Amino acid sequence: MLVLVAVHALAAVAAPALVRIWGRHALYPLAAVPAAAGIWALTRTGQVRSGTPVVETVTWVPQLGLDLALRMGTLSWLMVLLVGGVGALVLAYSARYFSSDDPGLGRFAAVFVAFAGAMLGLVVADDLLLLYVFWELTTVFSYLLIGSDPAKRASRHAAMQALLVTTLGGLAMLAGFVMLGQHAGSYRWSEMSQNLPDGGYLTVALVLILLGVTSKSAIFPFSFWLPRAMAAPTPVSAYLHAAAMVKAGVFLVALMGPAVGQATAWRVVLVAGGLVTLFLGGWSALRQTDLKLLLAYGTVSQLGLLMVVLGAGTRDTALAGAAMVLAHALFKATLFLVVGVVDHVAGTRDLRELSGLGRRAPALAVVAGLAAASMAGLPPLAGFVAKEAALEAFRHGGAVDLVVLAGLVAGSALTVAYTGRFLWGAFAGKPDVPDTRPGPLDRAFVAPAAVLAVAGLAVGVLAPAVDRVLAPYADQYPSTDPGYHLALWHGLTPALGLSALAVAAGVALFLLLHRRRPRLPRLPFDGATGYDRMVAAVDRAAVELTGATQRGSLPFYLGVILLVLVVLPGGALLVGVPWSQRHQLWDTPLQAAAGAAIVVAAVAAARARRRLTAMILVGVTGYGTALMFVLHGAPDLALTQFLVETVTIVMFVLVLRRLPRKFSARPMRSSRRVRVALGVAVGVVTAGMAYVSAGARVATPISVGFPEEAVSYGGGKNVVNVTLVDIRAWDTMGEIAVLVVAATGVASLIFRRSRALDMRSGIPGAGRQSSVRPRWLTGGATTRAQSVILQVVTRLLFHAILLFSIYLLFSGHNQPGGGFAAGLVAGLALAVRYLAGGRTELNGAAPVDAGRVLGAGLFVAVGTGVTAMLLGGEFLQSAMLDLHLPVLGDVHFVTSVFFDVGVYLIVVGLVLDILRSLGAEMDRQQEVDQDESAPSDVREEELV
Repeated sequence: MLVLVAVHALAAVAAPALVRIWGRHALYPLAAVPAAAGIWALTRTGQVRSGTPVVETVTWVPQLGLDLALRMGTLSWLMVLLVGGVGALVLAYSARYFSSDDPGLGRFAAVFVAFAGAMLGLVVADDLLLLYVFWELTTVFSYLLIGSDPAKRASRHAAMQALLVTTLGGLAMLAGFVMLGQHAGSYRWSEMSQNLPDGGYLTVALVLILLGVTSKSAIFPFSFWLPRAMAAPTPVSAYLHAAAMVKAGVFLVALMGPAVGQATAWRVVLVAGGLVTLFLGGWSALRQTDLKLLLAYGTVSQLGLLMVVLGAGTRDTALAGAAMVLAHALFKATLFLVVGVVDHVAGTRDLRELSGLGRRAPALAVVAGLAAASMAGLPPLAGFVAKEAALEAFRHGGAVDLVVLAGLVAGSALTVAYTGRFLWGAFAGKPDVPDTRPGPLDRAFVAPAAVLAVAGLAVGVLAPAVDRVLAPYADQYPSTDPGYHLALWHGLTPALGLSALAVAAGVALFLLLHRRRPRLPRLPFDGATGYDRMVAAVDRAAVELTGATQRGSLPFYLGVILLVLVVLPGGALLVGVPWSQRHQLWDTPLQAAAGAAIVVAAVAAARARRRLTAMILVGVTGYGTALMFVLHGAPDLALTQFLVETVTIVMFVLVLRRLPRKFSARPMRSSRRVRVALGVAVGVVTAGMAYVSAGARVATPISVGFPEEAVSYGGGKNVVNVTLVDIRAWDTMGEIAVLVVAATGVASLIFRRSRALDMRSGIPGAGRQSSVRPRWLTGGATTRAQSVILQVVTRLLFHAILLFSIYLLFSGHNQPGGGFAAGLVAGLALAVRYLAGGRTELNGAAPVDAGRVLGAGLFVAVGTGVTAMLLGGEFLQSAMLDLHLPVLGDVHFVTSVFFDVGVYLIVVGLVLDILRSLGAEMDRQQEVDQDESAPSDVREEELV
């Protein structure tokens, strides 16, 4: 199962490239990925039918007790079939729906396959935390699919609305998961379901989970987002809103039902909310003139029906609910695909403009008719079998069940009515509307819908076989009798009579509305209105708060932050913190001298008037700190601090070239005193916090055991480096990921602003790197005023510095150094090349894109961890290899060196990215300014 999820991820990454090569035909091989999941599930039918789940567990984060625990029982098997089978057919359909020159096709294919993989992971996850991860992935991918056309405001608004509603519900659901998991001592549902709490604790947890369920599956009052999501392309609607995303909430209800189905809060919320949704969706569907919106509101209604049936918490309702999930996916996906075909061949989805399409496209009408009959609950379709099972399940209950039964019959009548409206609107001839003349009908375009429609017919005819597969799930519910069994014919039963009554009432309602054509009133309680008002109120409050606090003054913002630091932690220090009685000013007088130098430099920096002077003094404080590390016996920290401070000074120099030499006018004397007092207070509070925290330790530091583990576990004598790349490699992984994101964001902002400025100034070719390769001693455009001697010396030393950085990289496991320090040394070599010859010299020294270096580093680092996991170890676990090589002799090698190589590449890429964005881009802007200010004859002479 984990392999199938990984294959989806790889296919999603490769999808844009495949689309560029093969166009829309690339969707056919991509369809094989979800199809493989469906076929794999079919091969496990015998095991699932026997009631034995397919289990797969891979260790992920053992310290947190979090594993990649996957489990496929009967319910998950059904969902894998739907996610895989319907996903494959929709992708094949999309190959005809989109054109090869569609600019967003590659993005659509990638996100669609990624969504299918996330949905697959969701339905087979046994660990609830892992389920939540996949749950939120489906939210993100659905946001991207719904807003696939960013040029349309409706698409953007619908995508954001779906994202906000489902994400907020998901956060509440996560809190419920945590409550249950903490009580049970495990987050695996297969174990947790046997040890659930009771009373109010369980009620609160279930209500929180139901917030996520109802928001995801568009149950009242969250029903409004799903119809608006119809702004997405029709294939997206056919998959997300018929077989996948909105089924996530339904799946979770069905999964948890056997354990919590008898809880009062569970039944009340699901049954009451489902009935309201059933009527709201059905009534709203009858008001629609857009075929796609009609189906959307019909989906809302059907989701309400599913929640009622699955939320009842009995064996027979569970069996009926599972059959309904299958039937609904088949007929609703078919109808959405049919609407897409109608839209393509007729050019409209408005039922008021369609007429006679059934005569001109009879095959399409037959496909739609089969699916519509299943939706209406007519024999011998799957919808009829599932609906009759639901009616029979509620017929034997008490007074409450009889009320629910009446609601189901009335809701079914509404379903029949809007089903008739759909068929009449799409295919019937209308006397007052000219016949629609459709374009040519591609058989490959209709084939996926036909397959799903025929599957709905087959499920109905083969109902006993379906019952044998779904029964193990239903048998998990408590039951005192043999229970109901799915079949196409049970004889002349009361359930059959109720089904016939619903059909008759629905047909009568359709005929009444069709003949009189009244304007149905809009229901007064609409969740969309409340959502819009809430969002508007939040926006208004944000504007008011921003206007009151964001005054455009950086000193004001910084002052508020520092004042809070002084008041809150400083107040805590004065009130109740135990102060240590041990006082030791220094270990050696050299530490006092270094500290005094830091203090003097800091005060002088605060009083400096020139920016460059202030920057140098700040650098002195950094070098003084590095000296303190040396005096405390921390050479690795000192080396890193020296290098970081040097790189920081270089970056400051790059920025200061575009700023005035001196600071702006000093503030008034009173304001200056306030700032000085605040600065002193912050220093005192910070020093006090450091002193108290260092003296308040009562537990043994975790780092006490690091030296021994560094040798035995990490295979190195440099404790600092082994800690970074082995003992706490997860922390380093997070930090380098942040570095990559920050570098990408900063460079994107700078280059985007530069391109915008160049477009406004009319400069052609702006933002591109110079492709001119200078001769060895010929400076580029930025080196006219720079020293040739400096360039020669720099080039002579450049490779030696790079070799030294590589030495630090590979010796860092046992000596001071490591990937971070080595990367900084290599970055300084690039910085010196840039300072000596400008951006042309930099491009000659590093003719590679910084983003590629960053990406390669992250790939190497992550790949090291994944490789360890695939070889049977834990993620980022290292191995030691002792080899005897000719000439070299005995070699001790640790695989964490590869992780260090990734860190090295990321740091080099980060420095290169900063040099090109902050430095080279500013050079280019300065050249533009000089060229614009120079006389025209001078510019012509330079060109000659």
